[in-house]
Amino acid sequence: MSDRATQGAETIRAKLRKMADRNRAKILRRFFKTGPGEYGEGDVFLGIAVPELRKLAKSLGEVPPETSVELLRSEVHEDRSLALMHLVRAFERANRAGRRRIYRAYLDNVQCVNNWDLVDGSAEHIVGAYLADRDRAPLVKLAGSRNLWERRIAIVSTFHYIKRGEYDETLKIAAMLLDDDEDLIHKATGWMLREVGKRRRPAEEAFLLEHYRRMPRTMLRYAIERFPEPRRQAYLKGTA
Repeated sequence: MSDRATQGAETIRAKLRKMADRNRAKILRRFFKTGPGEYGEGDVFLGIAVPELRKLAKSLGEVPPETSVELLRSEVHEDRSLALMHLVRAFERANRAGRRRIYRAYLDNVQCVNNWDLVDGSAEHIVGAYLADRDRAPLVKLAGSRNLWERRIAIVSTFHYIKRGEYDETLKIAAMLLDDDEDLIHKATGWMLREVGKRRRPAEEAFLLEHYRRMPRTMLRYAIERFPEPRRQAYLKGTA
């Protein structure tokens, strides 16, 4: 990483630290489960609300991807969140070569995309978008990872295709995650199935009828959240 990128990241870090709120940081540490054995164990929070982060991101204008990657490697959650906001923006504006560099940087630093808000705000816009017109085998690899966040990246990335009216990738990854042990994967998979159903109910129902008895309860509840009540109850009671 260049000295210029490091210096740019330090300047942004200084701005973030001036915005810190100790009391809100305590709330965020509890909300994002940072205690021993929890999914966000050890994560560090400054206590900056998302709207404030977005406002700062906008005020900073264009931030070079190299600077954002440097910031992404921080132990501080808000540093990583702001970095991903800028990487998403840079990806949208980049040419083909630039998008490849950002996609590769994202996956090379995927260990830093390590909470559900970080995944949900970036995966579809970078990984999903980059693979849209390419071989999507990397999603299968991510879905098979032992790392919780990589698996969540795999399923949430497919939101990009759902919005384009393409559902096969979501259903494929969802099938891979049916036996996942993590509640955060159950929620994300159910969410993506619900999004499929909002656009094409028969596609979701076909998947559910094949798998709903095997699905974790949370995944099923998320998937059928918007169903008419009689139909929802039929799934919950196993009589669909």
